[in-house]
Amino acid sequence: MAAALLLLVGSAAAGATPARAVELVPSYGLTRATDGDQTKSNLGLALRTGLAGPMLQSELGVSYRSEQYYDGGLDVKMVPVTASILVRPIPTLHADAGVGLYFTKYDYASSVTTASDETKQQLGVHIGGGFGMPIAPMASLDLTGRYVFMKSQESQLVPTKFDPDFWTLSLGLAFKL
Repeated sequence: MAAALLLLVGSAAAGATPARAVELVPSYGLTRATDGDQTKSNLGLALRTGLAGPMLQSELGVSYRSEQYYDGGLDVKMVPVTASILVRPIPTLHADAGVGLYFTKYDYASSVTTASDETKQQLGVHIGGGFGMPIAPMASLDLTGRYVFMKSQESQLVPTKFDPDFWTLSLGLAFKL
């Protein structure tokens, strides 16, 4: 399913016409894990293109985030690569859903355990929505919030399981290309 959605996004971007304008959206955001107690910043970049007029868009995105668990005993660094479908009932509002491949590094503090660091790739899904406000003919502010669902993860620390689900809220500039 993820491969099909990525193919759809890629083919839509390749066949963009003036009616299917392409947008580049660099963003800065805040993220908070459901099992974490800290709000952290993240950076992202998305490419959007129209699928069926202005009401349906595809999005391919990449970002970077980092989160700590177990009072600093585990540092999780993540690079999500996501594909989404955005539905715009009116031009300034959107709802979205999609899938992502989450490249994740688990870095264990040597003061807490002798466990080895590890790197994994995981599949996750997200839902969200947002608001866009035009600020110039070819640019708009873009505010998007999403909740990401991921499978529970095992840790080499106690407790041995944690929930990696997280919220993210990002503010970006959408540039029409």
